[in-house]
Amino acid sequence: MLFLCMIWGFNFVIMKLGNGVFPPVLFAAFRFLLGVIVLFGLSYFKKIPMPGKRELKWYILCGILQTTYFNIAIQISLNYISAGLTSVLTYSMPLFLSLMAHYFIPGEKLTAGKTGGILIGIFGLFLAMNIHLGENIWAPILALSSAIAWALSSLIFKKKLQGCDNVQFTTWQMGAGAIGLFLYSFSFEHGESHWSLMAVVYLLYSGILASALAFVIWSHILSKMEASKASISLLIVPVVGTLSGFLFLKEDLSAITLLGIILVLSGIWLVNHTGSAHSTLQNQRFLIGKKDKY
Repeated sequence: MLFLCMIWGFNFVIMKLGNGVFPPVLFAAFRFLLGVIVLFGLSYFKKIPMPGKRELKWYILCGILQTTYFNIAIQISLNYISAGLTSVLTYSMPLFLSLMAHYFIPGEKLTAGKTGGILIGIFGLFLAMNIHLGENIWAPILALSSAIAWALSSLIFKKKLQGCDNVQFTTWQMGAGAIGLFLYSFSFEHGESHWSLMAVVYLLYSGILASALAFVIWSHILSKMEASKASISLLIVPVVGTLSGFLFLKEDLSAITLLGIILVLSGIWLVNHTGSAHSTLQNQRFLIGKKDKY
C-alpha cells in the first residue's frame, strides 16, 4: 500500500508536467492506452484467458466509472478550482466507500473508531491543501462526484468480482475507460500535443507505473483488505503529492500543511488500529467458543 501511494502521489507531479505538453484528457487517454498495451502483453505472456460475459459487463462499467468519468471530472474541475481542493474532494473517496461497504458488504460495518479516523483524515487533507472554496460551486460538486464514482467502482469489485484475475480486471476496465477518454478528447478538446523526450518519459511513468502496475496493485489490495482500511490508506497519496510538489516543483509547504499531514496519518492509524483490535477481539471470541465447545 505504501509503495502504491508513493507511485500515485508522485504522479501528481508527472500529471502537472504532462498537462503542459498535452491536452489534459488526451494525456490521460494516452496514459491508459499505454497501460492497456502493457497489460495485454502481460496477459498474453501469462496466458490469462478472455473474460466471460458475466465479468465483462462489470469490467466495462468499472472502466466507465473508475477511468473515464473519474479522469474527466478531475480535469474539468482543475480548470475552475485549485489542484489542492480537487485532490481533497477526490480523495474523500474513503468516506463514500466505507459508507457503501457498511450497508452492502457483510463484515465491514463502520465502528465509531473507523468513522472518527476517516473524518480526521479528510479534515487533515483540507488543512494540508490549505483549501479555499471559490464561487463555482458546481466545480467542487463535480470533483466530489469523481470520488463517488471511484467508490462505486471499488464496491462493484468487492461485491461482484471477488476471485477474478486482477490483471484481467485491470486490463479490460482500463481499456474500456481509455476508449471513453479518447472519445471525449476528440469531441471536446482542441489543444495541441508537443512531443519530446520528456513527454515520452511522462507517459511512460503515468502509463506503466501509475496505471498498469498501480491499478493491478490496487485491485490486489482491495481483494485482500477491508474496503475501509484499504481506502483510508489512500489518503497518503495527496500527502506524497504535496511533498513531491514541494521538492520537485518548488511549491509552498506551510506549517498548517504539515499539521494537516499529521492529522491524515493519525486518521489512517486510527482506522487500521481500530480494525485490527476489532478483528483480534473477534478471533479471541471465536477461539473461546471453540474451547468451550470441546
